[in-house]
Amino acid sequence: MIVQRRRTRSLGLASRYLILALGAVVLVTPFAFMVSVSLKGRTMLLEVPPRLFFKNPTLDNYVTAWTSNQFGQYFVNSLGVAVATTVLTLLLSSMMAYGFARFRFRGRGAMFTVLILGMSIPGMLLIVPQFLLAKDLQLLNSLPGLLPFYVGGSLAFNTFLLRAFFERIPRELDEAMEIDGAGPWRRYWNLALPLARPALATTAIFTFLGSWDEFAWALTVINDVEKRTLPIGIALFTAEHGTQWGLVFAASVIAVTPVILVYILFQRQIISGLTNGAIKS
Repeated sequence: MIVQRRRTRSLGLASRYLILALGAVVLVTPFAFMVSVSLKGRTMLLEVPPRLFFKNPTLDNYVTAWTSNQFGQYFVNSLGVAVATTVLTLLLSSMMAYGFARFRFRGRGAMFTVLILGMSIPGMLLIVPQFLLAKDLQLLNSLPGLLPFYVGGSLAFNTFLLRAFFERIPRELDEAMEIDGAGPWRRYWNLALPLARPALATTAIFTFLGSWDEFAWALTVINDVEKRTLPIGIALFTAEHGTQWGLVFAASVIAVTPVILVYILFQRQIISGLTNGAIKS
């Protein structure tokens, strides 16, 4: 009986790993094919059958993609905007979430309800009023002008996410720091933020991805060629080099690389936060 149970468990575990492996292959294959094509010369793109692994890979497509159509400048523009948006969003949303989670004040519930209701408004409906506001504030055609709208668009969700995490932190820790003379700012900075590393890492990933991939608002307000962001550059690059798949895929790999690096970087912080900063209730 015990042997049969062990066999059943082994079969179940093997089935799970098999399903996960198949899912991983399905997810990784398109990306691997894109990388493979980006490393091929023009003479190898149309070979039949196509090969995922081949001899003599080349980086010519990457060099050409980076140096043509001001692609490198667009990459730098998007990187600066995404990093600044992520830092500002983490700071503001964490402070708002900590305030909603730890302090009691008049209108607290109503304010949080209004904040959450804002998440139900589609972003495209806000294009016109945002454009008029940006025009009045003289933020059009400016990379720093993108930041207030990117940060404002992500505050509601991130505040909602972080508030739920801050509420699970035992209040006894706050009370202990209060006895030692710690004020609200010190409790937020030295207690709440270190313990909230997993939630902060998740928030950082969502915010970076959202600002890095944003297309519609940047296309609406940016007119100067040198101030365009990478999603606009990718669209123009694809339109001009649509049949040169090596160049197009090389540009796509360059565009997706920071996203993968950010995810890997914050994944490590998530694991560190769960193991070192976890709270046992």
